[in-house]
Amino acid sequence: MTRLTSGVAADAAQLPVPYEPVEVDKVVSGKPLTRYVDVDESAGRTIGVWEHTPGVSRDVEADEVFVVLAGDATIEFEQPALPPIELRPGSVVRLEAGMQTVWTVRETLRKVYVAP
Repeated sequence: MTRLTSGVAADAAQLPVPYEPVEVDKVVSGKPLTRYVDVDESAGRTIGVWEHTPGVSRDVEADEVFVVLAGDATIEFEQPALPPIELRPGSVVRLEAGMQTVWTVRETLRKVYVAP
């Protein structure tokens, strides 16, 4: 795990992130891959960088706030029923634990997240 210490900066758009496969039962279409790295776990929260390649996958969310660094995607909400969110660089989103989502990624999405 790459970790940051106080007063040290990292370029989150370029931070190397190891790949992890999307669980087969979560893939809706395509062959999406995800990868992430937690860069700090302190003060009762985690800060990290997450990426999803083109494709469609389902997820059950954790509490988090994130900022999109790169990419083009849509989050649809299966539960609770909410309007979809279009994601582009600069989008800031708050997700709550238990939300059931479908991520349609058209261009590799990279975000920085903060989770409790």
